[in-house]
Amino acid sequence: MNSCVEFLEFNSMASSSSSWWQSLFSPAKNPFTAHCFKRLQEYAIKAKVKVIRSSSQEDKSLSSLKEMEKIIGYRFKQKLLLQQALTHPSYKNSESYERLEYVGDSILNFLVSKQQFFMYPNLPPGSLTTLRAANVDTEKLARIAVKFNFHKYIRHENPKLSKQIHVFMKALEKYPFHSYGLIDAPKILADIVESTIGAIYVDSNSSIDTTWEVAKILLEPMITPEMLQTNPVRKLNELCHKKKMKIRLRDKWSKEGVYEVFIDNKLKGRGEYKAKKEIALNRAAEDACNNIMNDMDNSESNIIQS
Repeated sequence: MNSCVEFLEFNSMASSSSSWWQSLFSPAKNPFTAHCFKRLQEYAIKAKVKVIRSSSQEDKSLSSLKEMEKIIGYRFKQKLLLQQALTHPSYKNSESYERLEYVGDSILNFLVSKQQFFMYPNLPPGSLTTLRAANVDTEKLARIAVKFNFHKYIRHENPKLSKQIHVFMKALEKYPFHSYGLIDAPKILADIVESTIGAIYVDSNSSIDTTWEVAKILLEPMITPEMLQTNPVRKLNELCHKKKMKIRLRDKWSKEGVYEVFIDNKLKGRGEYKAKKEIALNRAAEDACNNIMNDMDNSESNIIQS
């Protein structure tokens, strides 16, 4: 009798226990479980979308790499090197172009030095250095990036970069060749040219000849000694020294983004650029040079007429 009662009690407990477990894991009966199941469903949907999105991005990335290979005329054995060369540090969970840029910067300087050394056998080292700098400076390389549409393939997550590139491209309309410090060239554009050169050098098993075949096309037209111009500030100093004029600069950049140039205590130049002090100064010097030259031309014209 006792064993029968115990069996009935055990059955009752088991039934009760089973009912408890069922209610715990039944979304219909337990609000907490329902919430958990809902979150799991949402997570599964997101994960699926993420996989689809990743696959779509990967296809787009491969297509972009093929387009870039056509632009530069070089087919990569290691596609990831080109992808890395186009990846800005702001792009998360990917290795950036910084190491390749480091290599590309050195290789590009060497290649241009080598080319100019043999092309201009009579140029002294100082002139060769100035000429090389003009051909590999930030603005020159940034112009290359825009000319060959490198900027369209940059992987980044910094909205400001797109705006800077757009402003630079608009400024090129006013200065089609080289501004010599009058416009602000985004460093990222120069960086990706150098990193692409670095990627080619690494991918080609450190082949200088292969790398130069690509680089020389990108660098055209090269700036020659005859085309070389002086920085606006240096040009102003040389002009005023020659004409025995006194220069005075008024620095209003911190408050207004402006520099003013006074020649013999008369305002002759004004330059404005709030983002970078050096450019504001260059613009002021360029403006002053132009005004001085105009004054000199007018004076000569008046003398001739009289």
